[in-house]
Amino acid sequence: MKVPDQRDKPRDIKDRTFSFAVEIVGLCRKIEKYSDVYRTLGRQLLRSATSIGSNAEEAQSGQSRADFVSKYAISLKEARESIYWLRLIQETFSAEELGVAELIREGKEISKIIGAIIVNTKRQGSLREGENNPAKRGSKEL
Repeated sequence: MKVPDQRDKPRDIKDRTFSFAVEIVGLCRKIEKYSDVYRTLGRQLLRSATSIGSNAEEAQSGQSRADFVSKYAISLKEARESIYWLRLIQETFSAEELGVAELIREGKEISKIIGAIIVNTKRQGSLREGENNPAKRGSKEL
């Protein structure tokens, strides 16, 4: 399993989450052969990891700024859950060649990017609201 290095990583979060999901599908195919336990862990990981990108895609069609943030918040939760399942697999599975450590790193990077998208979107929203509302600007004009 090869997670792209920094130069090969897509810059768009939707592309990056899609690539991450593709890598997860590959990992799940490999580990499901070992036991029912790993099949179950793989299913949990597959659900959460593929949900990251699907919610990021859905956010692009958000009906409002709040909807956009909400979809990305779900995406962030799913990314964190994926990291949990990856860590569990890493600690209980003996095969180093699976590339789980690289997937954990990528999951953490994706989480940071999504977190920044949420924070920046919320910040932009509050700045715009403040521009139109003298009370929120701190103005005494009412």
